[in-house]
Amino acid sequence: MTDLTGKTAIVTGGAKGIGEAIVRRFAADGATVIIADRDAENGEKLAAELDHVFFHPCDVGREEEVRAVLAFADQKTGRIDIIVNDAASQLNKPLLETTTAEFERVMNINLTGTFLFLRDGAQYMIDHGIKGAFVNFSSTFAVVGSPGYLAYHASKGAVSSMTRAAAIALLPHGIKVNAVAPGTTDTPGLHDGARDTGDEAKGMASFLALQPMGRFGKPEEIANVVRFLAGPESDYLCGTTLMADGGYTIV
Repeated sequence: MTDLTGKTAIVTGGAKGIGEAIVRRFAADGATVIIADRDAENGEKLAAELDHVFFHPCDVGREEEVRAVLAFADQKTGRIDIIVNDAASQLNKPLLETTTAEFERVMNINLTGTFLFLRDGAQYMIDHGIKGAFVNFSSTFAVVGSPGYLAYHASKGAVSSMTRAAAIALLPHGIKVNAVAPGTTDTPGLHDGARDTGDEAKGMASFLALQPMGRFGKPEEIANVVRFLAGPESDYLCGTTLMADGGYTIV
């Protein structure tokens, strides 16, 4: 696989979990990486640990903060080649208990945040003649249902659809747009979800029982898929959503 030397990547939600694994993988492959995240503590710690990695605070649902991250990346390297839209919010609530404000907050982070980085990031690439790549984060919940997480389901289904539309819109500019749909991955967020059930151990056991491979995904495994989608090895893919889910959606 070709390296990323000379490339600049922005990873939203890069302070921990899958995002952290992506930051580490890109940095190891030679890229300069900008972590865009609300989690300043973990983001700054990770940036201090790795060479050519920088942190910039960002609430992805706020237009002015998205533009500030893009400006920061331009200031650091004068280019933006890859944008990974990993930042996300979950809400474990059934339909009848979800408030309008809760629904809108999830959509703002998961969908509007992705849109803002797509639109403004693509404009930057076009203005600078860069044939860049976007990797959006969908989910297995884009194609399956559950009694909870309604807002999350809605947002991730929309991300997959938006990925297809953006891929066609940006194709004439040589900009690649694809998405990854992770399965149940062993991250801090997974444990948060298990705690939301009222008993973390039982919650984790119930999640594990649904996995065809008998295990959870590893953040590094999802990072490997993102790395593939970000690099030239995937240049014939256009608007696809790759299911990296250990078989969860096929059984």
